[in-house]
Amino acid sequence: MMTRQEMEPEKLTDATVVVIDVLLATTTLLTILENGARTVLPVASLEEAEEVGGKLDAASLLRGGEQGAERVEGYDLGPYPNEYAPEVVADKDVIFVTTNGTRAIGTGAGARELLVGCLRNAPALARYLEASGTESVYVVCAGSAGRFTAEDFLGASAILSRLNEDGYLDDWRLNDAAWLALDFAERYGGREMDALKEGRAGRWFLENDMVEELEFVGDVGASGVIPQVVEGRLRAVEDPEAVQKP
Repeated sequence: MMTRQEMEPEKLTDATVVVIDVLLATTTLLTILENGARTVLPVASLEEAEEVGGKLDAASLLRGGEQGAERVEGYDLGPYPNEYAPEVVADKDVIFVTTNGTRAIGTGAGARELLVGCLRNAPALARYLEASGTESVYVVCAGSAGRFTAEDFLGASAILSRLNEDGYLDDWRLNDAAWLALDFAERYGGREMDALKEGRAGRWFLENDMVEELEFVGDVGASGVIPQVVEGRLRAVEDPEAVQKP
């Protein structure tokens, strides 16, 4: 388990990387994919967004996301999951860029397998990791401008604790962050919303009357979809339970 700044791309080639940005990038990306977008393209920068968008049909293109926690001027949509309803994104090509989460996805592009995780798909993702037989996993917390965030740590703890329900991680070499995440899960397992509301970003949602949005983000296990990044695009792993070991 690590932050985006700790990632060393040259060490990822034989590993599975899971990127977590609970508030909001990876939660929103999961929602866009679930709600029927034809193509979902997480990009690391506004420049990359322009480059990628220039190769697509403008009639079916939507651009969304944020920079510095502000909606990007001229973009169709912002960073919130509820902006990407099925009637908005169905059969559309969606380019999505954020300050932290999509940048972390870009940094992990050289991994053997690159997955997108959040609280909503944490249990399914844990099942997938166990079934895949991978021997090296990096859970990457995107954080905020290089700073630790409680919500990403919570997302990582939700995945790791479920992965370890039957002692699966007993023989793994865990770094200090992963060990602490398992300990954290013992305290907040089943009470993830309580932890989410206590964090700085969670408090902002509450102070701005966005309780429903926060509850959507904190609905652990609401989704069984595992987004996988392949050649810069998201696709759903079709059957996480039946995945073949590499």
